[in-house]
Amino acid sequence: MAAQCCCRKAPGAEAAPARPPPEPPPALDVASASSAQLFRLRHLQLGLELRPEARELAGCLVLELCARRPAPRALVLDAHPALRLHSAAFRRAPAAAGEPPCAFAFAAPGPGPAPPPPLPAFPEAPGAEPACCPLAFRVDPFTDYGSSLTVTLPPELQAHQPFQVILRYTSTDAPAIWWLDPELTYGSAKPFVFTQGHSVCNRSFFPCFDTPAVKCTYSAVVKVLMSATQSTYVEEEGVYRFHMEHPVPAYLVALVAGDLQPADIGPRSRVWAEPCLLPTATSKLSGAVEQWLSAAERLYGPYLWGRYDIVFLPPSFPIVAMENPCLTFIISSILESDEFLIIDVIHEVAHSWFGNAVTNATWEEMWLSEGLATYAQRRITTETYGAAFTCLETAFRLDALHRQMKLLGEDSPVSKLQVKLEPGVNPSHLMNLFTYEKGYCFVYYLSQLCGDPQRFDSFLRVSSRLPETGPAYVEKYKFTSVVAQDLLDSFLTFFPELKEQSVDCRAGLEFERWLNATGPPLAEPDLSQGSSLTRPVEALFQLWTAEPLDQAAASASTIDISKWRTFQTALFLDRLLDGSPLPQEVVMSLSKCYSSLLDSMNAEIRIRWLQIVVRNDYYPDLHRVRRFLESQAPSSPSPWRSSTRRRAGCTPTCAGPSSRSCPRAWAPAQSPAWSKAGPERTQRRTRTHQPCCSGTRPPAAPSLSGMSTCLPSPDFSTPRLCLLGPGPP
Repeated sequence: MAAQCCCRKAPGAEAAPARPPPEPPPALDVASASSAQLFRLRHLQLGLELRPEARELAGCLVLELCARRPAPRALVLDAHPALRLHSAAFRRAPAAAGEPPCAFAFAAPGPGPAPPPPLPAFPEAPGAEPACCPLAFRVDPFTDYGSSLTVTLPPELQAHQPFQVILRYTSTDAPAIWWLDPELTYGSAKPFVFTQGHSVCNRSFFPCFDTPAVKCTYSAVVKVLMSATQSTYVEEEGVYRFHMEHPVPAYLVALVAGDLQPADIGPRSRVWAEPCLLPTATSKLSGAVEQWLSAAERLYGPYLWGRYDIVFLPPSFPIVAMENPCLTFIISSILESDEFLIIDVIHEVAHSWFGNAVTNATWEEMWLSEGLATYAQRRITTETYGAAFTCLETAFRLDALHRQMKLLGEDSPVSKLQVKLEPGVNPSHLMNLFTYEKGYCFVYYLSQLCGDPQRFDSFLRVSSRLPETGPAYVEKYKFTSVVAQDLLDSFLTFFPELKEQSVDCRAGLEFERWLNATGPPLAEPDLSQGSSLTRPVEALFQLWTAEPLDQAAASASTIDISKWRTFQTALFLDRLLDGSPLPQEVVMSLSKCYSSLLDSMNAEIRIRWLQIVVRNDYYPDLHRVRRFLESQAPSSPSPWRSSTRRRAGCTPTCAGPSSRSCPRAWAPAQSPAWSKAGPERTQRRTRTHQPCCSGTRPPAAPSLSGMSTCLPSPDFSTPRLCLLGPGPP
């Protein structure tokens, strides 16, 4: 991929070994203004200074590149109006990768205007050209979610000649960077900041090739600006280094800083959470994450990323979870529901193979990450919790998919797996249940063509031993980006007997039709193994919609739903909501039978019941709606606010559970899903319910180890501001 290239020409053409064939340029991405096809990105280095009081990030970016052809006139990067570029410079880089990372000099804090961004300090090597020369640059409009940054390059630049571009900038009110006041956290004690890059927000975090087609390794040096230094934290004066050794796309670069404490939950995992949440997070996940990782490794081969840590974020986190490599971001309120916690964390674990190791090259084919991750998630849950539970969760999601189909219509263009992204449209608007569930159904169909899921697992896995038919999918494409044809060609090559049978052309089930036909999946999985869990749901729903009501209610009252799984109760309530408005006497009987019981359940259940109350105008229970909403925002500021204002393109439009768990939350109300206005990522929406905070602060301070490091908090009191990212090298 772009981060791994041979850039130095060997002396003596006749004696030199043949140069390997050049890597193909990345796929064209209409959501990117960059000139990524003209360059190879070998590595990027970030020097970052967080300035919480000013809500500002000051940065220095060093891009290590080589041109694919001689004399490129300019380098074009994705940027954003939130970025203010201070300077651009050029430096010739060593021909071979391996130069030590540069250091960054941070300005001393003091009164007066804001200090300038960090300055790079490069190691001096004999015979090198250490001087940097300034470059001209300009910023032009691109779309409502970004700008284009054009940097003029020296005219004598040769093909494959490595060079560096150094950009110094500040970022204020960036869609990718969420600055939270203390009252927007669970502890309400310390400020908090996190970044969220999916899909196209990280161009406001740092200038980049903001496309999933380009991957590179990166390193970072991060400092929190303070007016004094705590004597207990003198290591490099509060500066910490991070390194990502595997190539990742720009949207997976992330950081978080806040009043966070760690706890180990397994041999290669720890959780980070606010002190009041840490005991709950630890008790719910201790040992479980290692169990899920081990199950995934049995199915798909070695976990490639070293550590798997989880950080729990405040309610303002705009989605439920994000699969940042080595450090999954997840919203803290998910701790309230064990089953949704299990599913969402396992889904992010699955992304370690599908989405992070192998990534969709364009946003038009997000199903390559989400559909495969959903399939892998369900294979992992089958291994760990049994087929019945997996079939129940699948039935719940497919119900939601068909609900979305009714809302959008079967001819909706966003129901395709290969969606056409028009220029100027935010790719995040393409995030929907089709990406997940229709993608899953196609992957499941491919697995059925193999005869049994184990054979399909062997095709997908990371394999140290290559079969006669060629490398397995992840083994072949790990740390690169792919299009659908790469997956399907590899599939048919791996199973030549299926290619001979022309399974890709079966009438009505053609691969091309799977990818480009609108409407529901062409085939759905057999969920009969979950009938022991889904049949009672269907029976209870039929009772409540049967006549006469008195007899039906009496029969229904004998079924104890308090012993049901969360997904069973949620599925039952979804069915009732689908049938709403219901006769008032039915709603009255439902309230009498279930209202008090449902009040004691988690928010995933409560919000569904309250939607039934609202949809049916059942006034006796409307006070419960108010009480629920008030319980979700214990502080006066709105949990959707990032301290000052809402950011275009990254602001959720509804409160409540995520659409991965609440299928109605994402549904477009007025504008089509491909319009230019809407949430940043609609598939997984913020949960705003707040679990009870309890427990005490662990006495031990976090140390510089594994994936995470900590910095003193900006107000210099005892609680620490913990900054997380890829671990030190």
